[in-house]
Amino acid sequence: MASKISPLSGFPELLPEQRVVEREVIASLSRTFELHGFANIETRAVEPVDVLLGKGETSKEVYLLERLQKESGSASASDGGVGLHFDLTVPFARYVLEHAGHLEFPFRRFQVQPAWRGERPQEGRYRQFTQADVDIVGRDVLPFHHDVEVMRVMVEALDALPLPQLSFQFNNRKLIQGFYRGLGLPDVEAAIRVIDKLDKLPAEQVARLLVEDAGATPEQAERCLALATIRVPDTSFVEQVRALGVDDELLEEGLIELAAVVKGCSAASPAGVTIEANLRIARGLDYYTGTVVEIFMAGYERLKSVGGGGRYDALASDGRTTYPGVGVSFGVSRTIIPLLADGVLAGSRAVPSAVLVAVTSEDSRAESDAVAASLRAHGVSCEVAASAAKLGKQIRYAERRGIPFVWFVPDAATGATHQVKDIRSGEQDDADPATWAPPAEDLRAQVLIKEQPQ
Repeated sequence: MASKISPLSGFPELLPEQRVVEREVIASLSRTFELHGFANIETRAVEPVDVLLGKGETSKEVYLLERLQKESGSASASDGGVGLHFDLTVPFARYVLEHAGHLEFPFRRFQVQPAWRGERPQEGRYRQFTQADVDIVGRDVLPFHHDVEVMRVMVEALDALPLPQLSFQFNNRKLIQGFYRGLGLPDVEAAIRVIDKLDKLPAEQVARLLVEDAGATPEQAERCLALATIRVPDTSFVEQVRALGVDDELLEEGLIELAAVVKGCSAASPAGVTIEANLRIARGLDYYTGTVVEIFMAGYERLKSVGGGGRYDALASDGRTTYPGVGVSFGVSRTIIPLLADGVLAGSRAVPSAVLVAVTSEDSRAESDAVAASLRAHGVSCEVAASAAKLGKQIRYAERRGIPFVWFVPDAATGATHQVKDIRSGEQDDADPATWAPPAEDLRAQVLIKEQPQ
C-alpha cells in the first residue's frame, strides 16, 4: 500500500490558477524595475554558514546543506559548511564583493528568488518563500538622491499590482539617532531596538524598557515616545519634531532626508499606495544608517509588514573598498498566499490556452494540429482536444479548464469556413487561423480581484 502523502508545513505549493497570480505579480514587478534601468540577477541558493551569520543573524534558523553520504575527510566552504540563504541581502552582499571587478557602479539590481528560513510556519511566514528586492549600490560613496529613487521605484512597482491598499511608512535612522543623541541618552542603539518593539508592546512597557535597557530617565523616555507618536502623510513632521526642542546636527540631516523621500514618493501620485512619515518605524537591524521603510497592507495588518528596507552605508567591504547601498524588499509569498487563501485574488484560468481546437475525428487530427500551429505562430496560446469526443463534451472540457474559445475545423469536402466560439457568451463567428486573435483581456490568463478584505 502506498504511503499517505501529507503537506510539508511551511513549504507552500500553488495550484495552476494560483500560480498565474504569482507569475503575473513577478512579471509586473520585473517590468517596472526594468523600466527604471535595474538589471536582474540571480544568486546561488547556498552560502557559507559564516557568511550567512556574518551580520549577527543568529536568531535566524538557517537550513544547513550537506550530502547524505559524506566522504571521509571531505571539507567545504572553509570547513564551515553551507546553508540555504534566508534572505536576498546577504547573498547580494557577497555577490557584489565577488563580482565587483565586472560591475559598473552605482550598480542597479533587482532580484526575485526563493529564500528559506527555519522558523515556525504561520500565515504570511513560511519556511520557503519568494522575495523581490531592488537595490542601488555604490563604491565608497552613494549620493542620497538614490534613496528617493529606490523608494519611488518600489512605490510605482507595488502601485501597479492588483493588491489591497498599501501603506509605505518612512523614517530615518539619522533622525532617530540625532534626536536620542541630542536628548543625551547613554545608549542610542539600545533605545532604537526598544522603540522598534512599539508594535508589540504597550507604550508604558516600552517606556520602562527605555529606562532599564537604554539608561533613559523617565523624562527622556517620555520625549522618545512623543517622537514615536508623530505620523503624518506629508512633511509637517519637520516642524512637529523641531517643536520637541531637541537640537542636533544629525537630527537636522535626518529631517531633511526624510522630507525629501516623502515628497519624492508622493510625487509619483500612486493610487493604490499611501505615503506616510511614521517616526515610530525603526527597523531593529543595526546595519541601517539612514532612510528606513516598512510596508503594510490594508485589511492584513495581522501580517505586520509585507516589505521593508532602507539605507545601509556598509552593505559589504573587502577591507579597502566599502559598498554602500539602499534597497527595498517585498514579500511576494507573504503577500500573495494569504490573499489567495482568502479568495481576494484568483487567476482567470488554470491554463495558458486561450483556444481549444476541436477534433471531429482522429482521422482529421492533423487539420486541427495545423490550425493550432497557425494560431501559435502569431502568439495565441492554444491546445488541441485530447480526444475526438462529441463536440458538447469537448466544450465542457474547455469550460472546466477556463479556456474561453473553442475552434471548429471545417470538413474540407464541404467547403465550410473555420469558426470560433466564445463559450461564455455563445457567440460563434467565422475566423481565419492565420489572423484571428482573441481580445487582449483573453490572450493571457489574468489576475482577478474577486473581493476586497473586510
